[in-house]
Amino acid sequence: MEKSIIKLSDLLKFEDLQKVKVRFNQFNGIADPMDEYTRNPDIVNNRWLFWRTEQRLFKVGETAICLLKLSADIWLLTTVKIVTEDYNIKNGINYNGVEIEKFNPFYGRVLIKYHKQFQSQCRYVADIFDDFEVLQILPSVFEGDDFPGYDNVRLSFRQLETIVNRHKRDWVAALENQKAVYLIRDCNNCKLYVGSATGDNGMLLQRWKNYIKNGHGGNKELFEIVLSNGFDYVKANFQYSILENYNAKVANEFVLKRETWWKETLGTRNPMSGYNCN
Repeated sequence: MEKSIIKLSDLLKFEDLQKVKVRFNQFNGIADPMDEYTRNPDIVNNRWLFWRTEQRLFKVGETAICLLKLSADIWLLTTVKIVTEDYNIKNGINYNGVEIEKFNPFYGRVLIKYHKQFQSQCRYVADIFDDFEVLQILPSVFEGDDFPGYDNVRLSFRQLETIVNRHKRDWVAALENQKAVYLIRDCNNCKLYVGSATGDNGMLLQRWKNYIKNGHGGNKELFEIVLSNGFDYVKANFQYSILENYNAKVANEFVLKRETWWKETLGTRNPMSGYNCN
């Protein structure tokens, strides 16, 4: 039996398509709106949707659909708003809008397939609305990439911050009861720091939460980096990954021995290549 296609127009009903526009948001060479969305959806649903450069994108009374690019032809619906104010601002947030409540169940959950063939980032939907194919309605609001397994964890500071602050369930469940030997890489100079998470310091999730608070997590070696370069340096350059992970029953002494082994193997006590001092 042939699978029937569900279109976005089947989910979002508008009285007048001539007053509805869609804003396509994707990497602009500086920032990726998907990273912004997973950290704080309001950044995208206001700043990205209503940012204006030279061209006026919306008029008061029009409806704005916000889509974020996930991959080549896959987009995420994040909000639909009626434009209520035009501030006549260039190079800034130019509009204000009110979210359409009846579409709330779809925000952050509807994945759409659409092959965009034009350069404009904003367009009336009247002649393209039926081309938006609904691929999937997620069971919950999209929160970014799922936990990929312990062997595939490699997070920027911003990604780790998002996981911690938004309490992403799959990541939290995977990290909160794990002991581990982990690696911090300074992507600016390629220096490495090896650390461990045991029952004495709150397991891996708590250990990494400490880094999000201040950048150094109480480590005197990393404290010196924050002191000399600032917390923003850490936010821009530090990357976190897992070398080895263990369940809560593994002895802390074993974890600490493995930490020492990795420090020696990677040479992180050498000030030319690492940040460990002991």
